[in-house]
Amino acid sequence: MAAYLVRALTPQEAAQRRAALADILIDAVESGASVNFVLPMTRTKAEAWWAGALASQVRGERVILAAERDDRIDGTVQLILAPQENQRHRADIGKMLVHRRARRQGLGAMLLNAVEAEAKQHGRSLLTLDTVTGGDAERLYLRCGWQRFGVVPGFATSADGDRREDCSFFYKTL
Repeated sequence: MAAYLVRALTPQEAAQRRAALADILIDAVESGASVNFVLPMTRTKAEAWWAGALASQVRGERVILAAERDDRIDGTVQLILAPQENQRHRADIGKMLVHRRARRQGLGAMLLNAVEAEAKQHGRSLLTLDTVTGGDAERLYLRCGWQRFGVVPGFATSADGDRREDCSFFYKTL
């Protein structure tokens, strides 16, 4: 089995791989990830979200990275470039997703390292993100040198719709 290749997708490549990207989003929500959706997670919802993200990519507002192995995408992350004139040094990290079949193999750290390198290439020196408090992603960000700067109680509804979850906010200076 080959190693993962993590790289930025061109808008054309991302559009061609839209179904695979939608599969990862569906898998994430179905496995409990709090990434702006609640169950039931339908292909229609995933495709609509990716349509917006792909349009944003074409406009130059974001970079979509993918982790591929054996011609299969197992993970993705996005660099969302701040458009404000006084914030051209900043970007947000969004939709870092790893398919269940590829978890616990270091892919999250690989995606995070790749998106940080991509941010530097775009002249961005300050990154921010948010994640559910107490989850695996929060532990990953802390291990990778991110600084938690706050927790908002009850910030998001859980994927199963049963409860409100606290959310931790992070930044990293590159």
